[in-house]
Amino acid sequence: MRIWVDADACPNVVKTILFRAAERACVQLTLVANQPLQTPPSPYINSVQVSAGFDVADDRIVELAAAGDLVITADIPLAAAVVKKGARALNPRGELYTEENIGERLAVRDFMDELRGSGVVTGGPAALGKSDRQAFANQLDRLLAKRGG
Repeated sequence: MRIWVDADACPNVVKTILFRAAERACVQLTLVANQPLQTPPSPYINSVQVSAGFDVADDRIVELAAAGDLVITADIPLAAAVVKKGARALNPRGELYTEENIGERLAVRDFMDELRGSGVVTGGPAALGKSDRQAFANQLDRLLAKRGG
């Protein structure tokens, strides 16, 4: 299992959790972004910088991710693409996207996008709170404990 991170929009607190987990579990962690990233010195942690542009980082993650990998993203279309490849996707709030739930999440996302496009103000997600960080860390720990088993 490798972990791929959609790093442009990933909260720093989630990156910190991921850095610690990669070291503890000895798992490869790659952050993908269209800007340079600072990562701690580690044989398990690296970053890939892609050119600027809409969905360039997402496309690179889809290209690189393989079945059994884990992708960290709040981007539902990206999650859908990697789940289709047999990878798992986890958002920064700890929600795991699976074959069973990704279709519904994609439909809701598309519906909200249509509402916004027609001028309806839908608001954004709430700020990432302590319970969200804990849910993410717990789900990540569960996934790492299951790998290879």
